[in-house]
Amino acid sequence: MNLRRTKHHEALRNLSDSGSLNYKKMIQPLFVVEGLSEKEPVPGLNNVYRDTESSLLKQIESDTKNGTDQFLLFTVPKHKSDSEFSSEFYNRAISSVKKEFPHIFLWLDTCLCSVTTHGHCGHVNSDGTVDNAKSVERLSRLALLYAEAGADGIAPSDMMDGRVASHRKILDTKGFHLTPIMSYSTKFKSSFYGPFRGAAESSPGFGDRSTYQLDVRDRETAISASIRDKEEGADYLMLKPGITSLDLVAPIKEATKLPLGAYQVSGEFASIELLAENGFLKREDGILETWNVFRRAGVSFLITYAAREGKKLFL
Repeated sequence: MNLRRTKHHEALRNLSDSGSLNYKKMIQPLFVVEGLSEKEPVPGLNNVYRDTESSLLKQIESDTKNGTDQFLLFTVPKHKSDSEFSSEFYNRAISSVKKEFPHIFLWLDTCLCSVTTHGHCGHVNSDGTVDNAKSVERLSRLALLYAEAGADGIAPSDMMDGRVASHRKILDTKGFHLTPIMSYSTKFKSSFYGPFRGAAESSPGFGDRSTYQLDVRDRETAISASIRDKEEGADYLMLKPGITSLDLVAPIKEATKLPLGAYQVSGEFASIELLAENGFLKREDGILETWNVFRRAGVSFLITYAAREGKKLFL
């Protein structure tokens, strides 16, 4: 265990401290889309956009003024490939953000769903099965590309077996000893990912993700998955979807002793937006109620589409 990896940046120290959830423990998701002429709103999510490379910088500038200093970036390349990466796009987008905002902490979601022609999270064989070994090898190359481009942290979301250990090995080998891994360690196959998949261009072209994402009915495997990722070298763990996984916060924290976050996913957040738009609740009240439930459950940090409103709503 490398304890310095979670101490060298103030944002990481905020995620790691044992205090209760507050706006300094919130991470704002962002989407940057190659070749987009102007930013596009994400249907169902208020004040969330598919950004161009230039509008991304303006969005981060606005967010930092509102007190947000941690971001989870999803890169959406124009050209999809089952073998190559859009490395020029990644280098350009990530390095420009870090050049403009060196003080922020920038996590990069690491997955293949937005990269490939088929939309699955790993390498797909000719028979339609997902090849775990080839997937992990390619995902680790992507993690290294992100780190070399300037990513502060890596967030693997693919749910392939062994990817955390592989990422840690390649990052350490190439000198990125202080680059932390925030693993989507307990990630379920869920019906609540809809708005996100449109934003990230990540819907599977065939079948579903039941062969690698977790079954929502299987409690023991859900806990074991986070224990495994700790053993493989993850610095931070995560539950996804957040609200529907709150029963797992206590047992996973007890078993791993690591900071455990939750992702308030797009479908969960869009339900608040939809209810508010139709007059069934007050938007801020709905957001605050869910955030207080996350706090009550004991999550260490929260990824939420309203993190940019956290300082105003949730001190």
